[in-house]
Amino acid sequence: MSRLSRRRRAGRHPRRVAVLSVHTSPLHQPGTGDAGGMNVYIVELAKQLADLGTEVEIFTRATAGALAPTVELAPGVLVRHVDAGPYEGLKKEDLPAQLCAFTHGVMQAWAGHRPGHYELVHSHYWLSGHVGWLAADRWGVPLVHTMHTMAKVKNAALAEGDTPEPAARIIGEQQVVDAADRLIANTSGEAAELVDHYGADPLRTAVVHPGVNLERFRPADGRAAARARLGLPQDAVIPLFAGRIQPLKAPDLLLRAVAELVDAQPELRSRLLVPVVGGPSGSGLTRPERLHKLAGLLGISDIVLFRPPVSQPELADWYRAASVLVMPSYSESFGLVAVEAQACGTPVIAAAVGGLPVAVRDDVTGYLVQGHEPALFAEALRRFTDDPARPAVMGEAATRHARGFGWGAAAAATAEVYSDAIAAHRFADHTAHATRGGAVNRRGGLRIAR
Repeated sequence: MSRLSRRRRAGRHPRRVAVLSVHTSPLHQPGTGDAGGMNVYIVELAKQLADLGTEVEIFTRATAGALAPTVELAPGVLVRHVDAGPYEGLKKEDLPAQLCAFTHGVMQAWAGHRPGHYELVHSHYWLSGHVGWLAADRWGVPLVHTMHTMAKVKNAALAEGDTPEPAARIIGEQQVVDAADRLIANTSGEAAELVDHYGADPLRTAVVHPGVNLERFRPADGRAAARARLGLPQDAVIPLFAGRIQPLKAPDLLLRAVAELVDAQPELRSRLLVPVVGGPSGSGLTRPERLHKLAGLLGISDIVLFRPPVSQPELADWYRAASVLVMPSYSESFGLVAVEAQACGTPVIAAAVGGLPVAVRDDVTGYLVQGHEPALFAEALRRFTDDPARPAVMGEAATRHARGFGWGAAAAATAEVYSDAIAAHRFADHTAHATRGGAVNRRGGLRIAR
């Protein structure tokens, strides 16, 4: 009997789950449009769940007419493209109007199968949560939801000039929190935010740290070889920004910090190179040229290198080539990029927000900056310009730290959440049939009728 068959017969994990990712496809290039860490999260988690014996079908919105209705992402992982709204030119803010059409497509796919085809729904981001809420209720299965980001948290730490999240999203997130059988948070801090801001039930909220692909993101043949492949100078101090270019991620803070360094120590100009790898996203799309203009205004255009989003293997080389990765974000649910860089042997300077204090060990694998003043990031960067040996020393510690964030462990923990949700749901159903004159909460708790 195969490992897959043994695990299914033992009932340790669900046979098949429906994963919902409405606003961004797992097939899209991370760093473009709305594709980012969530895309990586869904892809890597799905692959590992499949290895554990759970088939995964990912429903996402079709963004091109030529897309095949279904695409096998990996053995046991299927991507289903759902027609909902125009293929192109639809912003994330416009998607709530298409949720009905998306839900219809999900239901059509389900109608072609026998009852029980999906044992659980796992939705990602609040838009998917609303589809998952209806689907789980219709199919009689539990709903597991991962927020990834929360409107109330983002609005509480808004970058200057950024657009606040609308009230409709806050209301929608609250509805998803109330409807979900289980919530998965990236860190204990995020779990506390769910409880504090949305009244989530702590007993239904599980903490599962995201992972990193340790086969792809590793030191490999080192910094010198990576710089040679990318055509970068061997003796430069290279602080890297990698991610979506939008106010929330604050790449402008890195540029302002570098400008302060050069103003204070003009001799550093010949030693510094600042790559910005990524494309405009979110509110950054309203002024996609803003960062280029800022580099000119600060007088550092000659040492800033703008590059479009790259594939995961090439991104690993950018991490390896960098002296340090800089993440000045105003909000991060976890900070997957920070762990990827550390896995490649590169230390990290990060804002002490969200999950970054979990992803980065302060003063060991990098530095956590309290606040968003350019001078604070300049001070942290100066430790690398003043000490050429620091990237290598901290990089070794960073690699060891990142080894604790493999996707295998994340998938195993997620599968346990699934099993717990299914068991509670079945208990609630059994109790409902056995109890007369009462109603049962679908999350597993008995509610006595008065």
